[in-house]
Amino acid sequence: MDSQAFTLFHVVISLAAIGIGMIAIYGLLTANLWDRINMLFLATTALTSLTGFFFHRDHILPSHIVGAIALFVLAATALALYAFRLRGKWRVVFVIGATLSLYFNVFVLVAQAFLKIPSLHVLAPNGSEPPFAIAQGVALLAFVAIGVAASRRFRPVVTGLS
Repeated sequence: MDSQAFTLFHVVISLAAIGIGMIAIYGLLTANLWDRINMLFLATTALTSLTGFFFHRDHILPSHIVGAIALFVLAATALALYAFRLRGKWRVVFVIGATLSLYFNVFVLVAQAFLKIPSLHVLAPNGSEPPFAIAQGVALLAFVAIGVAASRRFRPVVTGLS
């Protein structure tokens, strides 16, 4: 696969992970455990992080660190759901892990938007200017609020997770 096709594959998987993640988080907020949606979200998010490591770079970038942290969080999230079946504190581990996993994807989406969309890039060409910080801050606050709300609301009856 050439680099342009691989980049397109990575972007499509990333956007799919974000879209599916939004549905999964909606499920958490409405106390619904959608087995296939959660499985698809965890799989596409893991694939997003894994494919990110295959872009050629001469040194470790912040995206590699975020990817490694994301994979660790995904592992704990999957364990909470599939191994520990959301029992006890594992319910909260799952909710926080799923929310954090989606946040990491959105964090990268915002960063890439400021890099690739000319009208945003002009506002923050170095990625350290106030518009970039404000956008990332708003995303962070939104996900903290979502995580808190989901932790309070999500109390599913766990059956046969497929």
